[in-house]
Amino acid sequence: MDLLPRFRSHLSSLALAPGRAIVAVSGGADSMALLDLLARSAGDHGQELVVAHVDHGIAADSGAVASAVRAVAAAHGLACESAALALGPTATETAAREARRAWLARTARRLDAHLIFLGHHADDQTETILMRALEGSGPAGLAGMLATAGMLVRPLLPFTRAELREYARTAGLSHWDDPANLEPRHLRSWLRTEVLPLLRERLPEVDRRLRRLGRAAAAQRIAWDAALERLPGLDPVLEDGAISVAGAGLQGYDSALSEALLMAAARRIGCPVGPVRAARIHRLVEGGRSGSRLELGAGWIAEIAFGRLRLAREAQREAEPPWTLGPGEGERRWGRWRLRWRPDTAPERQERAAFVAWFRPESLEVRAWRAGDRVRPLAGPGQRLLVRCFQDQKVSRRRRLLWPVVAQGEAIVWVPGVCRSDVLVPPGGTEAVRVDAEHT
Repeated sequence: MDLLPRFRSHLSSLALAPGRAIVAVSGGADSMALLDLLARSAGDHGQELVVAHVDHGIAADSGAVASAVRAVAAAHGLACESAALALGPTATETAAREARRAWLARTARRLDAHLIFLGHHADDQTETILMRALEGSGPAGLAGMLATAGMLVRPLLPFTRAELREYARTAGLSHWDDPANLEPRHLRSWLRTEVLPLLRERLPEVDRRLRRLGRAAAAQRIAWDAALERLPGLDPVLEDGAISVAGAGLQGYDSALSEALLMAAARRIGCPVGPVRAARIHRLVEGGRSGSRLELGAGWIAEIAFGRLRLAREAQREAEPPWTLGPGEGERRWGRWRLRWRPDTAPERQERAAFVAWFRPESLEVRAWRAGDRVRPLAGPGQRLLVRCFQDQKVSRRRRLLWPVVAQGEAIVWVPGVCRSDVLVPPGGTEAVRVDAEHT
């Protein structure tokens, strides 16, 4: 059966919402086949495709590859985003992958893309499961790569490397073979070029068996994800790359069950939590002291706040310079926030903790909040420390670091979703500036 209709059928089964999507194209046969398949299936998936290429600066001819990818994108009538990372020939496979993923995520946010298509295929899945087995992974790791995981979509997992290369050959797709893929100093390349060929000689069914192991592990993973939602008292909530669960709910379970649920929660945000870390988090929950926290490594933390356990990346205040809302109508970003403003008629009443506010048409500045900032709450008595307002709205310490405020001089006039002040409130029915804030 021809690969294109099989691809279309599989892509349809993923039930992807339409929108703008990035296609990560390295220039290799697999990603070039992915781009061609997606372009040929444009009428089926409803995605507005943008090609994205990362020149790691490791191989000597990487610049030529980048030019070739841009040319292929242009031939398909697609926009192309590219970046030269200049990592150098000594960069590790892990460093290259992390740098690439970080750039793709930033690019997706900048372009308001909701998906990132990756070219991983069945042979990559075999290698991943074998690697994780050798590393001693539990069922979650042995499940391998998911077809969809957050923004990431891997529509080639049912297809082998050989099938994709044959498709590229018959379609006349030019491609580049990365020499790093054959470099045995990289663990994956060593497994691909030396270990798996030996295993296949002795066990011809090893690829199928490893992928069967992955499917069995994935079924367990799905079961624990369902348990996280259905067991009483946990109330899992996803919030800005973090997840929180009710601490009291976890305290009601024994350590083995609690730790399995903690690992299921961590998986939802890509936080690497195995049995050892899960046991440490369980002890943190058992302590139950608000404000206590635990560093999990790789920038991840567990913390107790407002009676909930929150798993999140350690927040760093974004280096966002202050800026002024322009006249008329406009839109601008502040970190991961988007602010839109336009002339409007002021309502008779405004909500204190809303994500929309109206102001008298005067100059307003968007900036980071500062320790010691105070606000005069709308229809409230006196002034309050802004940190107290954050606490009232149960905004964790981590999230506060990345929260913008709207100010006029030293006066805080609005903290989106937290507190509207009594400054610059226009009378109902008069000319005003409406500002909408959205966290993206």
